[in-house]
Amino acid sequence: MRIVTSRRSVLVYVCALILTGSAGTSSAQIVESVGSRALGMGGAFVAVASDSSATWWNPAGLAAGPYVEVAVGGGPVERAGDLPAWRDRVLGVAVTVPALGFSYYRLRITDIQRSDPTDQPAASREDTQVGPSLRSFSAASWGVTLVHSVFSGVHVATTLKYVRGTVRQDTGTAGRSPSEWLDEAEGLDGGTADNRFDMDAGVLAVVGAVRVGAVMKNLLAPQFGDGAFRLPRQTRVGVALDPARGGRPGLILAADVDALAYETASGRRQMVAAGVEQWFGVQRFGVRAGGRVNLTGAHEGAATAGASVLVRSGLYIDGHVVGGGADAERGWGLAGRVTF
Repeated sequence: MRIVTSRRSVLVYVCALILTGSAGTSSAQIVESVGSRALGMGGAFVAVASDSSATWWNPAGLAAGPYVEVAVGGGPVERAGDLPAWRDRVLGVAVTVPALGFSYYRLRITDIQRSDPTDQPAASREDTQVGPSLRSFSAASWGVTLVHSVFSGVHVATTLKYVRGTVRQDTGTAGRSPSEWLDEAEGLDGGTADNRFDMDAGVLAVVGAVRVGAVMKNLLAPQFGDGAFRLPRQTRVGVALDPARGGRPGLILAADVDALAYETASGRRQMVAAGVEQWFGVQRFGVRAGGRVNLTGAHEGAATAGASVLVRSGLYIDGHVVGGGADAERGWGLAGRVTF
């Protein structure tokens, strides 16, 4: 159903979306974890969000997406050059139409912190070597996305989420590498599952070739494991230029920035990202590239690349890679999309 409201209501909605996204002390699922198209463009996707990964990146993007799309995909991204280290793994399934979407994301968020030397007993150097603190958060997230067209070219949406998450903690085995500790943390068992409700909200405005979007994730900032793990609010805004609407098919330019910093296992994070996507042969083959830089904390950066291939009518295979220096993020992912 098309819902018409005033321009003032839309302005209030957008301001609330951006200004209420305060950061908190917590560990975090980073935004750049889902969607091979998005990640191949460096994570500059909030204003693009034109496929089923809009359920993650900006739910309002479904209004400008394909009539029906079914997608399955996932992959890891990590920072494991030194401690603190982290790794995110996501497997997602989404089914969407322009005004409605259903999504399921299986999350595994792992982080490793340096052991506190003040906790070590007075003894020889070998005897005082202890492993770092391991923490792993696993969750299943079911979402329903609802989209409303406010007026021509302007859309707002929300994803209502039910999250069942479990926190597991332990001390790692001494003498291992950060990557091995991450593997060890992912193998932890036990813990008690908590059930929480959460929601994301987004807005998208399309005027000719220009797209402007904003998204806030984890509006309720749910906590798990008696407060041991919290998903903080994350607010991101983006702009994209899609000349296909102006008669030049196949090229998209985009840029995103986190409106506010938020805490992660490796420190504060506030990313600025830029990316480009180019399609050839009437949407038969696409390539993309991008990069992102952290404006705070460790100021790390990453470069990305990706591609899509039309296997048969409506069926696309997407892939991406993420790389950087020794302490930068690294990752990869694959996805399959059926579009009607």
